[in-house]
Amino acid sequence: MRSNEPAPAPDEALPRPLSARSVVLSLLLGADPPELAAKDLGRLLEGFGVGGSTLRAALSRMVAAGDLRRTDTGYRLSDRLLERRRRQDDSVEPRTRAWDGDWELVVITATGRGPAERADLRARLTALRLAELREGVWLRPANLERGLPAGLDEVAERCTARPGRPARELAAGLWPLDAWVGTARTLLGRIDGAGRPADRLAAFAAVVRHLLTDPVLPPGLLPAGWPGDALRAAYAGYRRELTGEIRSRVGGV
Repeated sequence: MRSNEPAPAPDEALPRPLSARSVVLSLLLGADPPELAAKDLGRLLEGFGVGGSTLRAALSRMVAAGDLRRTDTGYRLSDRLLERRRRQDDSVEPRTRAWDGDWELVVITATGRGPAERADLRARLTALRLAELREGVWLRPANLERGLPAGLDEVAERCTARPGRPARELAAGLWPLDAWVGTARTLLGRIDGAGRPADRLAAFAAVVRHLLTDPVLPPGLLPAGWPGDALRAAYAGYRRELTGEIRSRVGGV
């Protein structure tokens, strides 16, 4: 059996310093609507250790790259990034259903694809929280409520199945569950110890990256004490905290 991609090594999954661009995007994603005046962005970013000249350079690059739109009153997230936010929110808070024992099975049927196309397909299947049993055969418990990307049927056949191998044993071979638990617990500890705004933002950015690798398995297939729900609750609390901070500092957002 071929295991799925390994979980990030602990050092890779842990917080790392955020760029001015990342801070701007995080603040705009916490604003409703996702638009802030330049002066308000400047005031907010001071709390994250980002100076005025750095902010101005970042804003110019982000407008040129299509990340932001310049408006009469300030800067607004582009439609592309708003759509990415929606997909990320869906990934961080996946919808589940009761599991009846069926597994989703995706078998790659397309041939003649180049390395870039194969890598892109692997990334798309991994984002769907599928795991690779062996070359070209991907599966997971059928407990997720989510659509499948357009074009998948052109390169793969999909069906449901009930593998003969015990489900808990199969899941443990497909996903590095113990490593995921260890990193999640380390992140929860880093959150508790992060006091400065920049440190908290970096810590929760790492939380999001880690949640995107959660296989979201049925409870019966998870190790005891699985910290996925605790990590999601902490992130939801931080989102509320960040939104409240923006409203209190800017007003009227």
